[in-house]
Parts: sequence; structure tokens; C-alpha cells
Amino acid sequence: MTKRLTTSAGAPVPSNNTSATAGPRGPVLLEDYQLIEKLAHQNRERIPERVVHAKGWGAQGTFTVTHDISRYTCASLFSKVGTTCEILSRWSTVAGELGAADAERDVRGFSVKFYTEDGNWDVVGNNTPIFFIRDAYKFPDFIRTQKRHPKTNLRSPEAMFDFWAAQPESVHQVTILMSDRGIPVNPMHMHGYGSHTYSMWNAAGERHWVKFHFRCQQPIRNYTNEQAEELIGKTRESYQEDLYNAIDEGRFPKWELNIQVMPEAQAETLDFNPFDLTKVWPHDQFPLIPVGMLEFNRNPDNYWQFVENAAYSPSNKIPGIGFSPDKMLQGRIFAYADAHRYRLGTHYEALPANAPKAPVHHYHKDGSMRFFPQVTGHPDAYYEPNQYEESAKADPSVMEPPLRISGDADRYVQEDKDADYVQPRALYAEVLDEGGRKRLHLNMARAMSPCSDSVKERWYAVLRRVHPEYEAGVRKAAEDLKSGTIDDYPGIPVTGDTPVRVAE
Repeated sequence: MTKRLTTSAGAPVPSNNTSATAGPRGPVLLEDYQLIEKLAHQNRERIPERVVHAKGWGAQGTFTVTHDISRYTCASLFSKVGTTCEILSRWSTVAGELGAADAERDVRGFSVKFYTEDGNWDVVGNNTPIFFIRDAYKFPDFIRTQKRHPKTNLRSPEAMFDFWAAQPESVHQVTILMSDRGIPVNPMHMHGYGSHTYSMWNAAGERHWVKFHFRCQQPIRNYTNEQAEELIGKTRESYQEDLYNAIDEGRFPKWELNIQVMPEAQAETLDFNPFDLTKVWPHDQFPLIPVGMLEFNRNPDNYWQFVENAAYSPSNKIPGIGFSPDKMLQGRIFAYADAHRYRLGTHYEALPANAPKAPVHHYHKDGSMRFFPQVTGHPDAYYEPNQYEESAKADPSVMEPPLRISGDADRYVQEDKDADYVQPRALYAEVLDEGGRKRLHLNMARAMSPCSDSVKERWYAVLRRVHPEYEAGVRKAAEDLKSGTIDDYPGIPVTGDTPVRVAE
């Protein structure tokens, strides 16, 4: 049966084709409120795009616990094997705007929202286990180097490499970015990482530090620069097309959630800082422990509602999972939620994509988007503490164990001057094979080619600290680009069935 068209207030609309005018050729009447309503709404149909991760693709699905990790966490989600919950994920590029091409060389965001019985748990990470910087104090500066130059309005390699050369901690991430993993074929063929160090505590109050890994169950596949350029010439929406079509055709992508676990006290004895976002935890010391399987089997009925309006934040955690002294994580706990308040509105968490499946009771009051009823448990309880027994009260039983801290309040720098080069040195010399190193050299030389000689030399000095052959290889690739002799640089294996080995 045909539905009757109405206004947003529910009144029937007599015509949706013509404006009300004074005579057949006369001027439009201001009283045509539905015309005004349609135009005014259209003016407001776009909201500010995300400052980072503006271009993204999403899917809905289910998480199922497959292994018992109750010895590490009392989170009810992991209380028994077979527990399930709904999930919503969004994958994205970092630097590009909303209309950027999908297949660009960039880090990919990898975020998952778990709708648990204790509220929403968000893991907000990337397709790399590390990041460019270790301190949120530098995050605004870093992101400005990834955006457009204020004079040319173009992306600026000069700014990127100038910043990276001054922050040598970034060489680890830049090496991965310029390696084979820099352009995944689509979101379904890359790993995901929580990246940060988090904490878990068990029923006895024992804390462990953890890292989250989403192990792709599809083959790891990546594009070369040439393959990506050819694809972008045909379509700028390759990721959206691939992801949507795969799920629509019943080819559901899966990832296995794994954790690395470190006893709380062990963090004080390591030869690296386990809370430094530019460092990985060696797998031989902290092996992956399987937890559960994520399957994405539904395309959202409305992309805007469930992907563009999705608001992920590491501040969304559940009892049994907590934070760590990771400086970047500490900054993101505030910054992400605040970005959502600006972009989506005061009560962004009540939108369908963000609304928890668990009962909600809080005292946030009024403001824009207050479209939900009183949720404090009593109609007169709009403050707390109060006299109303049935109103919402805090639950001390979910209190996190105390975190041991020490030291004076100060602005600390890393004392070990070689610490930022140890892991990228292992990645370059021990993990990448000869073909991978040669492709890395060429990719980096191409990315650096527009830079001034002074910036190039500053970056070469960083590469030299990592490994002399790294610097020499990129210099040679730069010369080969000038002379056009790059025929001996191998391509990525065509099948892509063998995952690229990268230090994790």
C-alpha cells in the first residue's frame, strides 16, 4: 500500500512538485512552508567532515568469543566462550578529505564498536601496530603536515618530511607506510590493530597490559603505486565498491581478535617503553593469544546513519578493560569524544549508530539534540546525589584497581637516543626481504621527490641512523628515478596470497 507523504511533523503534503505562487507565473509565496522546509533542510544536510579519517567505509556484524581469557579480564563480554554481541566497524584513510580516492598511499583507520551488555566498547586503531608520534602534544602539528598548504592549497611532501625528520620516532611508521603495506587492496585484505597499550584486570583485581590485534582471515593483498594510479583513473570508490559488493554477495570478511598480554610489573623491567605508541611488543616475548572472531555480514541500510554518524572513541570502555600511561591514548580519550560533540552535536551518543544496546542512565541534561526522555531513573532526579531510591547511582563494584605511579610531574623526553631506531632497523634488515626493501626505497624516493634538498638531507640522516643501506637504497632509487632506470625494481607478487611479513 502506498504511504502518504507528510511533513516532518506528520502533516500530509498535497504536492511535492510545484511551489505555491501568486498566479501561474507569479512570484513564490513565503507561506509555502514546505518549500522553505525542504530548502532549509538541504542547507543543513552536510555536517563538518572528520578532521582526520574523513573518507571511510563501514559494515555491521557479529563478534563471537572463541577462547577463554577470564584469567586476564573480568569483562562480561569475555566471561564465557560462545558469548556474542553486535559490532559496527569503520575503515578509513587518514589524511584525505571526504572525496579523496580510496586507493591512496596512506595509513588506514580500523575502528570497531562492540555493543556489549555493559555498554559500548570501542577499539579505535589503524592497520599498523604503531603510529608516527608518541605524544598527543604533537598530534595537531603532525596532522597539519598531512593537510593542504595554506598558500598552494596542495598536499605538501615538504611539510611531511620536514616534520618527520624532526621527529625521528616517526621513521618506524613511515617505513611501514612506504612499504608494500602502504596501499591495501581494500579493507578486507589488511590487519587491524588497537595500536595503543590498554589494561585488563581480572576478578582478583590483577592488572595486565594488553595490545589488541585484528588478524585478517582473508589473504593480505596490496597495490603498487602504478596499480593504484591505474585503478584511481577508473574509480575513486574502489574500497566502497569492493566492501559493499562482497557483503551483498555473501562473502563476509572476518578478522580474529587476538591479544598480547604483559603482567603489570613486567613493564618496569623492559628495555623499551611498552606505552610508547611508536614501538611494537616483540611476538617472541608476548605471543598472540586468540580471543574471538569478528564477522561483518550486513551492509548498513543507510550509510549516513550508521557510518558517517558513527562516533568511535577510546574513552568508550567497559568494566574489565582500562587505559594505560600511553601519552597518545591519554590525549585521544578527550579529543575523540570532543570531536564528536563538535561534529555531530551534544548528544551524539544517542544516535542509532552510537546508542548502546545496554540500558542507559545518566544526568547529561538538555542542549542540542536532546530528543530522548529522562534517563535518570526518576522524573524528578535531574541531579545527583538525590533522595530518590530508584534513580541512577554509581556502582563501586566496577571500580578499576588502583594504578601504581611514581615520579615527579615534568615534561619528559626519551633519554635513549637510539631507541627510536632499534625497531625500524629490525623491520628493515630482518623482516623485509630484498624485494620489499627495493620497493620501499623506490616508494620513499618518489614520495620525497618534490622536497627541497635540505629536507631530503635531514631525512637521509634519519634513515642513516636506522641502517646505512636504507639511506643508500633510497638515494640510489632517487637517482634511478631521475635517469628513468627503474626496471629492476620488483613488483608486489601478483597473487598476494602470502601475507607481507612486517614487524608487529
